[in-house]
Amino acid sequence: MQRLRLKADGRIVELRDGQEFPLAPAMPDPAPVASGMSQPPAVRDLRRRAQLTQLEFAARLGVPVETIRNWEQGKRAPRGPARALLAVIAHSPDTVFAALSSEATPA
Repeated sequence: MQRLRLKADGRIVELRDGQEFPLAPAMPDPAPVASGMSQPPAVRDLRRRAQLTQLEFAARLGVPVETIRNWEQGKRAPRGPARALLAVIAHSPDTVFAALSSEATPA
């Protein structure tokens, strides 16, 4: 029986005699961003500029704290709406956090 494990960085390894043997190559680095577009700032930098803990930052964004940890440790990268939200936070954190914390008013 073959035992396989999916690693956090996308590698698949076979477990034999307590050791890991790669079965698939590591995931390639993300493609460079097209000209004119910039990478969002590092999540850790944004969180520190806002003077928030990982738990507080996760709560304000409405995501699990594990998501923040994975982003900061490079295990995962924010995509789609999360990436856009982080880009807006980089430019106007107070406005974003105020909007996220306000309760919806009845129509």
